[in-house]
Amino acid sequence: MATQGAPKTCKVVTAETIAKNLLAEVKDTLAKIQGANPVKPKLVAFLANGDPAAVKYAEWSKKTCEDNGFDFELRNVEKELLEEEIMSANGDDAVDGTIVYYPIFPGNPTHDQYVQETVALEKDVEGLRHNYLYNMYHNVRFLDPPHNKKKSILPCTPLAVVKILEYLQIYNPILEPGNRLFGKTITVINRSEVNGRPLAALLANDGATVYSVDVTGVQLFTRGQGIKQLRHQVEDKEGWTLQQCLPMSDVVIGGVPVESFKVPTELIRDGAVCINFSSYRNFDGPAVKEKAAIYVPSVGKVTIAVLLRNLVRLIANRDPKDSTDNGTAQAKAEAFMDG
Repeated sequence: MATQGAPKTCKVVTAETIAKNLLAEVKDTLAKIQGANPVKPKLVAFLANGDPAAVKYAEWSKKTCEDNGFDFELRNVEKELLEEEIMSANGDDAVDGTIVYYPIFPGNPTHDQYVQETVALEKDVEGLRHNYLYNMYHNVRFLDPPHNKKKSILPCTPLAVVKILEYLQIYNPILEPGNRLFGKTITVINRSEVNGRPLAALLANDGATVYSVDVTGVQLFTRGQGIKQLRHQVEDKEGWTLQQCLPMSDVVIGGVPVESFKVPTELIRDGAVCINFSSYRNFDGPAVKEKAAIYVPSVGKVTIAVLLRNLVRLIANRDPKDSTDNGTAQAKAEAFMDG
């Protein structure tokens, strides 16, 4: 029975629907960058943890790459040899981008961070190198100020969620860039360094009020006050739980990587937008459809589209001397889509 006041219908939007538009942009942009000398870009993925979810992600990536004119190679390696294999790919001109499936050393995030820094900056399609993360957290859009010809790379899953929110028109295009989530309250249930925290920062930097929730509690991410305030601010919300956050959230984003967790449906406000980026279903599907106006049950295919988008951006960022055509870095940057 529907909750009183709940929307009469809930629109379920699939990741495949959203990914199609992104992939069309990616293919068009790649054609503009490569001009008369097209070469299949090559993405190399490293699997060193045997994670079934990573294997599935790799299978989707391979199919999406092949369907859209990219080469994909999965390399299964022992974790002890991973650093050497990554360094080999760094020096291989035939490899345009690399992705590593984490975690590799569970319980030792410092070692995983070391692996992230091993990937060459110009081949890091995941945007996990410190240079990229610094730019993201400080709301810096380019790698080469003041020239601003080379766009920075953003982590794939957080950027995928942003692209989904844009598709759903949660971003207000009338407002200036960087302020298009003004007035929106969003709860992100996950604060991992790879997904949840970057996502909260991106949304706050675009003007949203973001409640970041994990097992340790709730943090409030906002852009702060003042026209010169470009970077988000973080505040601990002592004693807060989902009970305080969910009823006032326009958007609820679940990313808890355990099968047992479910977002309390009764706390979700009527007409909210609910998005699940965990490999598990964080929402009770039938129940959430009684409360939400829009429900996105998974984001995986959008994440892969963003992965290819990042790969094309890395190609566009190359210096002219590293290019196979006669275009300039400026021309390539102009060919690339905004955002």
